[in-house]
Amino acid sequence: MSTIKDFSYSHPIKTVLEAGALKNRLVDEIKALNADKILLVTDPGVLNAGLLNDAEVALKNGGITYKVFADVEPNPRTDSCYRGYEMAQEMEAGLIVAIGGGSPIDVAKAIALLMTNGGDLESYEGPEKYKNAPLPTICVPTTSGTGSETTAMTVITVKARNYKMTILGKNMLPNVALLDPSIFGKMPPFIAASTGMDALTHAIESYTNLIANPFTDAYGVEAIRLIGKYLRHFVAQASDLEAATGMLVASNLAGIAFGQVRLGNCHAMAHPLGGFFDVPHGVANSILLPHTMKYNMLADHGKYKVIAQLLGEDVSRMTDLEAAPYAVEAVEKLSKDIGIPENLGLYGVTQDKIPQMSKDAMLSGNIKINPRCTKLADIEALYRGAI
Repeated sequence: MSTIKDFSYSHPIKTVLEAGALKNRLVDEIKALNADKILLVTDPGVLNAGLLNDAEVALKNGGITYKVFADVEPNPRTDSCYRGYEMAQEMEAGLIVAIGGGSPIDVAKAIALLMTNGGDLESYEGPEKYKNAPLPTICVPTTSGTGSETTAMTVITVKARNYKMTILGKNMLPNVALLDPSIFGKMPPFIAASTGMDALTHAIESYTNLIANPFTDAYGVEAIRLIGKYLRHFVAQASDLEAATGMLVASNLAGIAFGQVRLGNCHAMAHPLGGFFDVPHGVANSILLPHTMKYNMLADHGKYKVIAQLLGEDVSRMTDLEAAPYAVEAVEKLSKDIGIPENLGLYGVTQDKIPQMSKDAMLSGNIKINPRCTKLADIEALYRGAI
């Protein structure tokens, strides 16, 4: 019997990697999608850093009508999506452009969905719950972590329930991803660190979960290799164009991988931390990753040895079993080197919310494909260990 499981694979997003793509390619991609009115979605940090300047000059010179919606917070909420939707409606936008990290990209996807379907975002939670394809979207990531520019989902916080919901469907895929490493120079070191570890989490979880396949393994392995090679340099100096390019490609590859086969316990647990305590998603994953890797080590079939080698550990003469702990150690070393906090308590996370957060985590489809069978009590123990 073959060890390769049945799978399907499709990745129809146009992806452009080019230093200067935001300035040189954005207008051409907008016109190729037959749009002349766009809503530009971003957040205050990107706006204040001046990262929209080149885009706005290009849009004006290209005769594109646009408005900027920058009212996007970390762990974006439904209210933000509705405010952006109102702006898009008022201007009769025909396309949504996101320039930012995962939060603006998620909001842009939600606005594009509302523009063609209207109604209540919560009614679209889950797979393929909408009727009409969203407006076209172009995504320009300004962090090297989320991979949202290449996934068919959006994650939005429902604050009334302290709950992060996921809306997904094949038409939620962005039309174009512009990868421009030249805009990364002003990224603060901690953002570079936490988003880079988020990308590593995507790569490791998609590589080790129960439905990984040869295509996603290839993406995941290369993403882990690039992160091991470049993340430390990128945190030290985000304007290092080689390191920025390596991390941007790694994030995109990891995004393709988890967009196909999803993730595992780490992401299932990270979402409630954002819902209850507003812990930034990359930080939550960064802190949780070594804990969930230790838990999953019992189910390893040799991939931990590969991870250890990709992250620079010399385990070539070891058995798979002997090498596995070195994968966890390599992740812990990397986290420490780039300044990731040691525990969730530093972000105000308290023990009293563990029961409800654990119940919410168990609702995630990622639990079912985690490599080691996981029960509610396991999630509770993992949260306690990380606090």
